[in-house]
Amino acid sequence: MAESRTPGLRDTYKWGIVTALGVVAGYLAVLLANVRHFYTDDTESQYAPLWVMLGRYLREGKVPALVPEHWMAGNYAIEEAGLLNPPQLLIDLIAPSVDNLVLYATVVKLIFAIILGLGVYRICLEYGAKAPWAAVAGVAIPFTGWLLFFDEASWMTAFTGTAWMVHAWASGVRYARGRSGPIPTFVFLYLAISVQYIFPAVESGIMIAAVAIGELVYQKEWAPSLRLLVVAGLAALAGAATYLPSMLSAKVTWRGTAQINNDQFLTVPWSESLNASLPSTMPAFSSWWGYVQPLPVVYIAWFLIPALAFVDWRRARENWQEFTAPALFAIAGLMWTAGPGTIGPLRWPARVLPMVAIGLLVLVCVLLGRYSIFAQWRERGLVGPGVVGPLAKPTGPLSWLAFGPRLLVRALGRRYGTFDDWRHRAIACAVLIGLLLARSYSAAPRDLVWHVLAALCLAVLAAEMVRLGRMKGTAAACALVIVSIVPIAYLQVKAVQPTPMSWNLPGDRAEMKAKFPRFAGTTLQLADRALIQPQDKSLDGAYGSLVFGNYAKDLELTYVSGYTPNGHYWFGDMLCMRWDTSVCPDAFRRAFAVEPSTGRTIVDLMKVDRVVLQRALYPDAGNQPAPEGWKWVDYPGHERFIWVLERTDGLISARNGRVSDTREVTATSLSESDMTSTVRVNSDSGGRVVFARLGWPGYRATLDGREVPFRVVAKTFVAVDIPAGTKNGELELTWRPPGWKIGGAAILAGIAGAGLLQWAYLRSRRRDDGGGGPAGGPAHEDTPTPQPDLADATR
Repeated sequence: MAESRTPGLRDTYKWGIVTALGVVAGYLAVLLANVRHFYTDDTESQYAPLWVMLGRYLREGKVPALVPEHWMAGNYAIEEAGLLNPPQLLIDLIAPSVDNLVLYATVVKLIFAIILGLGVYRICLEYGAKAPWAAVAGVAIPFTGWLLFFDEASWMTAFTGTAWMVHAWASGVRYARGRSGPIPTFVFLYLAISVQYIFPAVESGIMIAAVAIGELVYQKEWAPSLRLLVVAGLAALAGAATYLPSMLSAKVTWRGTAQINNDQFLTVPWSESLNASLPSTMPAFSSWWGYVQPLPVVYIAWFLIPALAFVDWRRARENWQEFTAPALFAIAGLMWTAGPGTIGPLRWPARVLPMVAIGLLVLVCVLLGRYSIFAQWRERGLVGPGVVGPLAKPTGPLSWLAFGPRLLVRALGRRYGTFDDWRHRAIACAVLIGLLLARSYSAAPRDLVWHVLAALCLAVLAAEMVRLGRMKGTAAACALVIVSIVPIAYLQVKAVQPTPMSWNLPGDRAEMKAKFPRFAGTTLQLADRALIQPQDKSLDGAYGSLVFGNYAKDLELTYVSGYTPNGHYWFGDMLCMRWDTSVCPDAFRRAFAVEPSTGRTIVDLMKVDRVVLQRALYPDAGNQPAPEGWKWVDYPGHERFIWVLERTDGLISARNGRVSDTREVTATSLSESDMTSTVRVNSDSGGRVVFARLGWPGYRATLDGREVPFRVVAKTFVAVDIPAGTKNGELELTWRPPGWKIGGAAILAGIAGAGLLQWAYLRSRRRDDGGGGPAGGPAHEDTPTPQPDLADATR
């Protein structure tokens, strides 16, 4: 038996390697077009610096759930930090050792691109596609428009979540069909959920629902789908710990409103999302760049639409049950991309274009490359070449089959890709290409020449694919498709340079730190990124003096705030600070305004050591008298971009812990950590201690072991009231992520439940083996399975 299975396994692994190598080749082509393509926008401004900072904390043995000095960007339990995602923690641990962040981000993304490609490859195999067509889908997916230009280039957590989700899909099908235990499905779903980005989590839920419905329709049994739903529920239970802090903190963040609003921003009509095969297409929908987009974000694959002409739709329609899950998933993606624009925390529906790409690629490649049992038998010499006709002419061990009935041939060898009546199908293919050209021209008329050239190239590629398929076979045609993906990716990226997404932040940490002032203590910067001129976006320009997003983390400096998609509403309002740390011109007045109940300025309550002002935003500030207790300080070489205010009495951020104000209380810091402040307090008449801590949900205060109430000053600063008569009391203010106990219990319950399911699966396998049944399902269970005696004949 093992000998007979070797060719199939060898073919699977061979094309799996081809998939990985194809992705690598595509990445190299993209890098030739733009070496920083995978280090742009949110990757350069949010994720890569975050990896460095989190890695430094992890190496010191600290849990970086909260960094108070980062203020509204410092609650990493609600940011996209992936603190409960093991692969992400490994990325963080390595990051501080790598100076070249462009290289590091590119390598990390290449690894996940290979993971993504192999995941789609696995899905296609599970639904019965031949390995070459599965490889086509696997190589194509990382170079679909939205993934290539947004998720891979910028939005890292969306990309990694999608990569884990597709493996959960493949493993879920295997589990539902009895070919695998529940552990792989559980693990991959948990990894997709715990990247700490809501879109992959929701998409995973949609995927599981689609697969469960698909297996119910296909197998006509409830039990397999119920098993799948149970293991998915356990993974969601374990993953709940990732999102509980965000949910329980939402009331103080920018994301606190749960509304449904169809604002049309980044909603994609079907006329655009289905225009998926012309590489030059620039879709028409509203975004940051107006109505006609500068990037081919709806592109999926050049063969996707033209190949529909070569599908035997009558036969596919007869067996529609086999394609229920990928069809439902693609339809769900299409519905979502068209709106509404905002569903609670889920905004910008174009973000789910990868759902459409995955669903359609799986559908088309499975239709074109449906696995054939007779093809496998022919490769092993079990049947003669006559099998390609309606009647088989078996040889060798299967000679008893003689002239098998047509029905048996159809049952065992359903294949939907066909070259029958190829001339008429070629005409249909040309019509489809013409429709793509018409739609692309309608969306972006100015690019007519490029559209026509792209359409002509599409026609040539389609003709050559058909010729190779007819003359050389499936493998040759698929090889052509895989090779063609590489230059198309290069040309698409090259055509949109310079990319409109790049911040152009420096990529070498050693060079950054050598150029930038070594500001000690805590620094508050008041600046507006929009005021940086294009020629100044370099280390020799503004980025040698100013930080935006998480750039300060690359420099290993402590700056107030950073890149945050969540933000603390009241802190942001107090300093009119935005998601990228930019502020309004009134921020300087607000920072030095006096908080009435304490009589102290905001910067005093924050225990800020330094205020950096952008000259473009405050051109005359340095010519005015410094605020009381502050002085202007010159930093040679940086005068063009910044004014610097420092305290006259030196750094205060490390004095007396994080105590920033007391009223009728003496308070002496005993110990400090990011999540706990311990203070010795005395008060005869009762008073209050204010801390330089932002009032996130999750704080708890105790005095000599007894819980005492706390409140927030100016809706921002944590304050604790001390009762009268307190003598040498020990005040402990601690923060933990909200819901952490429930989350921890949920993780343990999810793991325990998955363990029980695995035990039940292994027990059922042993029982089946003991009864003489097969140890597992066939290599492709979605085709009817030969009887055991037929399989035994191959020994």
